[in-house]
Amino acid sequence: MTDSPERNSRGRLILGGAPLGQAGDASARLVQALGTAPVIAAEDTRRLHRLAADLGVQITGRVLSFFEGNEEGRVPQLIELLQQGADVLVVTDAGMPSVSDPGYRLVAAALAEGIGVTTLPGPSAVTTAIAISGLPVSRFCFEGFLPRKGSGRRKLLAELEHERRTMVFFESPHRLADALADLVACFGPDRPAAVCRELTKTYEEVKRGALAELAEWAQGDVRGEITLVVAGEPPVRADALEDTDLVGLVLARELAGETRKEAIAAVATQLGVPKRLVFEAVVAAKSR
Repeated sequence: MTDSPERNSRGRLILGGAPLGQAGDASARLVQALGTAPVIAAEDTRRLHRLAADLGVQITGRVLSFFEGNEEGRVPQLIELLQQGADVLVVTDAGMPSVSDPGYRLVAAALAEGIGVTTLPGPSAVTTAIAISGLPVSRFCFEGFLPRKGSGRRKLLAELEHERRTMVFFESPHRLADALADLVACFGPDRPAAVCRELTKTYEEVKRGALAELAEWAQGDVRGEITLVVAGEPPVRADALEDTDLVGLVLARELAGETRKEAIAAVATQLGVPKRLVFEAVVAAKSR
């Protein structure tokens, strides 16, 4: 969708991907924007000035704090500045704004007002971690930060038990051991995973192994920014299935309120097997 002439008099909202750790990873376009943007909304103003100093950039625009605690209240002020014609550059501590960082509310509000939104592409902990994890990358899903409380975390993981895609999570170091223990309980001890710590920084470390091994390792003193990559559920081999297993799963879904047709389709999807295989098992059991 192309901006109309009326919108050209307004400023643009610019999401700038910031380095994960090494200042040298900043793009040339981000460096230029830091020195020329009329307004910079920064998650941490001190880190912003430190990054600018490392890059040899003199910030000339107005700097406003923009973090989780004040994001909702700051959005109207930034929208007003955009409507007055000022470009606003959003920079978080690391990675792309809006990805488990401030930015989404502002983007949604800007679009609702017909304000143009663009990006200065840059580093992302999500794609960096999955690329280096050694786990399948053809299909993956990002689940953000795991819930802080154990009950909420276990509920979310139970919903992901049969997820086939590789999963990416953010986690804090002091909750990592508990998160990995819950992953073992939900996904089993042998599921492959990788704990990516301090990506691109001096003490970068990627610990790969089965969930049980990683859970034991995490009992030690783990520090830094953590990105957790977990393999999806492997497909079930059709020749390893028993008809009674298939029938039991279908019956459980029927008792929960699904029609037989719905239950057969759901079980086939869950196990990654043809619907015909499940249907034939149900028909055979019925005829006995």
